[in-house]
Amino acid sequence: MQTILRSSRATALLAFSPFLVAPAAFAEQAAHVRYQDIREGAYSVVAQVRAKPGKEDALRAATLPLIELVRADPKNLVYFLQEDRAKPGHFIFYEIFASQADFDAHNAMPYVQEWFAKLPELAEGGVEVMRMAILTMPKK
Repeated sequence: MQTILRSSRATALLAFSPFLVAPAAFAEQAAHVRYQDIREGAYSVVAQVRAKPGKEDALRAATLPLIELVRADPKNLVYFLQEDRAKPGHFIFYEIFASQADFDAHNAMPYVQEWFAKLPELAEGGVEVMRMAILTMPKK
């Protein structure tokens, strides 16, 4: 019985070990989100693109490399790429830049232009963009 309990505890520890390590991994990635650099009025974009039927995998393959490239841009403050779980091939982008000029410079980057050039073949209707302003809590 004691051997079974030890074995069960060991199994439980192994099962939960990814959760014990996750905070360190999360902190490493979170360091790239620079909340302190996000000011009132920062330029935020919420955009979406939908794959043409049968082009979901191709659009995903063309879009995934943007994550690393955009996050490496020193003018980018936050970048998330999301895919609708219920509608594969429907992507939502959430991006924050300090200014519209920074966002415009991002859109002029060769890798972004190359991605846009692929959209007529892969996406229905291009990219829909909402241009937003970041709001912050009023100071007391």
